[in-house]
Amino acid sequence: MTATERDRDILARTLWGEARGESFAGQVAVACVIRNRVNDGKAKSWWGEGYAVVCLKPYQFSCWNKNDPNYPYLSGAKPIPPKQFAQAQRAADLVISGAEADITKGATHYYATTMPKPPDWSKDATQTFRLGNHIFFKDVP
Repeated sequence: MTATERDRDILARTLWGEARGESFAGQVAVACVIRNRVNDGKAKSWWGEGYAVVCLKPYQFSCWNKNDPNYPYLSGAKPIPPKQFAQAQRAADLVISGAEADITKGATHYYATTMPKPPDWSKDATQTFRLGNHIFFKDVP
């Protein structure tokens, strides 16, 4: 599947909304999770087809929830700081192009350690990686 300019834009906005406080490697790791969902190998993926669809699937990435404080920036109502957005775009480009290997070891999920408690799904999942304030998982039931 060929990524479109909209895919790139939505992925970069998602990276900014989900991981702008992380290092560049942290943003790449979140992008890898999204790429793993896009490329899950299923003919009709539950996640959807393409980066934009996967990122915008309801309740998957909280930054896109309309009540999330990031949403006005992601929707374009408020400007994302250009330097921060440029970094997210660079991470998006490297992951979409395949230039960045999957540092998450196949993760399809992650959560921020700043959450009050781990999500229920994490207790039976396989932890693959930890970077910054994010823990990554695969084999999520």
